[in-house]
Amino acid sequence: MNVLFVCLGNICRSPSAEGVFRQVLDNASMIEQVGVDSCGIGPWHVGKAPDKRAQAAAKQRGIDISALRARQLAPDDFADFDYILAMDHDNLQAIRAMQPADYAGHVGLLLDFAGHADAEVPDPYYGGDQGFEEVLDLIESASRGLLNHIRSGA
Repeated sequence: MNVLFVCLGNICRSPSAEGVFRQVLDNASMIEQVGVDSCGIGPWHVGKAPDKRAQAAAKQRGIDISALRARQLAPDDFADFDYILAMDHDNLQAIRAMQPADYAGHVGLLLDFAGHADAEVPDPYYGGDQGFEEVLDLIESASRGLLNHIRSGA
């Protein structure tokens, strides 16, 4: 089982989701059973570390995302990942535009797993530190829901 989190540039929301979901899996003793990665729709930040504010907010929760490096969504991702989860509708639209017709995995919004159907993880990039905290709260809720979904075999 492999999960890919996708946002616009892969420096705020999706690396935060990768870090949080790894922690959720580790706490559930499932880190060996589920692969986790993140990427962005665009190439602007490829090779860069996550935003310093995202790193600081994650670190306050015991999550180190400093070693992650941004990459762009690639066609091979559809062969490698069972779940490709977007942070917002624009990301989802871009993923679906690349999605092969025969892709059998799940493409959708991350917050669907938090019981917030059709809701978006807001982009904190142009805001203050509180936006990064809000993003982590949303991602933590969705990560628990995603884990329950995976455990149920649905």
